[in-house]
Amino acid sequence: MLRGLTTVSFFADDIPAARDWYTELLGIEPYFTRPVEGPPAYVEFRLGDYQHELGIVDSRFAPHGRSGQAGQAGQAGGAVVYWHVDDVHAAFERLLSLGATVHAKPVERGPGFVTASVVDPFGNILGVMYNKHYLEIFGV
Repeated sequence: MLRGLTTVSFFADDIPAARDWYTELLGIEPYFTRPVEGPPAYVEFRLGDYQHELGIVDSRFAPHGRSGQAGQAGQAGGAVVYWHVDDVHAAFERLLSLGATVHAKPVERGPGFVTASVVDPFGNILGVMYNKHYLEIFGV
């Protein structure tokens, strides 16, 4: 039934600020913006080995509404989606240096599995994970 990750949607009140923050974090520009002219209501990045999509949606379009202030871990919203990284501790520190706040510090979950998560400046939970199964797909 579930065939793979297509798009992860995060919400933000300030799309240009979120676009700039994620551009800095990812080192790439979004490949898609809607609308094309005027202030964006949606931007989308393709990233990683499989070119998964990360979409940033204007909060006014959130189907469930938004509660709390951006960056407050106790009021962050959404599921925790983990993105594979080669070094969880380094990725976690970089996210904090860019203004994210701690959601869950790095934890070894077992041999070959380390997770951590932050709350981005827009109130979304962003997970990073070293996952040996992810690397096995590439024969690493």
